[in-house]
Amino acid sequence: MRFGLQLGYWGAGPPDNHGELVVAAEEAGFDAVFTAESWGSDAFTPLAWWGSRTGRVRLGTSVVQLSARTPTATAMAALTMDHLSGGRHILGLGVSGPQVVEGWYGQPFAKPLQRTREYVGIIRQVLARQGKVMSEGPHYPMPYHGPGATDLGKPLKPITHPLRADLPIWLGAEGPKNVALTAEIADGWLAIYYTPRLAGMYNEWLDEGFARPGARRSREDFEIAATAQVILTDDPKTELDRLRPVMALYIGGMGAEELNFHAQVYRRMGYGDIVDEITRLFRSGRKDEAAAAVPDELILDTTIIGDEAHVREQLKVWEQAGVTMLLVGVRDVAQFEALAPLIRS
Repeated sequence: MRFGLQLGYWGAGPPDNHGELVVAAEEAGFDAVFTAESWGSDAFTPLAWWGSRTGRVRLGTSVVQLSARTPTATAMAALTMDHLSGGRHILGLGVSGPQVVEGWYGQPFAKPLQRTREYVGIIRQVLARQGKVMSEGPHYPMPYHGPGATDLGKPLKPITHPLRADLPIWLGAEGPKNVALTAEIADGWLAIYYTPRLAGMYNEWLDEGFARPGARRSREDFEIAATAQVILTDDPKTELDRLRPVMALYIGGMGAEELNFHAQVYRRMGYGDIVDEITRLFRSGRKDEAAAAVPDELILDTTIIGDEAHVREQLKVWEQAGVTMLLVGVRDVAQFEALAPLIRS
């Protein structure tokens, strides 16, 4: 199992140590570095800026939101990044949720599976550069002949020759249909809030996709990159308390109350009643109480927190569950120094 650094997206301002963390990740033996976006900073710019300090680690997005760019704009960014990095780019894509898609990007959220399939297909055309890029739609028709069209548009072939036609595309997916689609059309799965104890369920979803006619990959050459906090500490309680407000936000406050994909993940884990309580408290403005309602076991299902012996044991559990890469968030260089022996062993 390899390790990736998850830098995530920015808060109110740019972090002051991400450049140091990227260099430390490469020195510590990490396989990749990932950036994200929500409705503030974008994913590509920080990846290019800080990734320019490296020479070995792969550089990925986890994730770029489909509605933020047309498929061809995303393909342009990806092929540019791949050239500049010498073939080290991983394009991680995700549909986000209706609150962001309709509220921030001003686009309809409907039919996310269909949109994803069409979007990825267009990107593959660009990267293959075997002909002019065309799509019948319905979501991304190329050329466009709809309302307001001049009917002067014509199919085009990318001017720049992509470095790799098989540049890896990974999809962020949480539900069974999305995960099955990921196994069918993508090169890897970016799994958020993954728990090894449900590996059997995830494998059923993945196997459905692998079994579809024309599936791109098989289990043998497909990557599962799971995001997880990995924290070496002799004081797990302090770390659990630090994570409780974050979990309360994602479970109780992210997305719309009636459609929160993160909450649905934890319902599948068996925390339905707890999710309801956290949501009720968070949505009523009682955020401290919502955080207090997050039990230890819910956090520990999707994180690795403890002393060195415990962390080593849990890393084996995650690897045996099928995870090929663990995406970890690291706060400072000192944390890298603590994790380095585990990564290299």
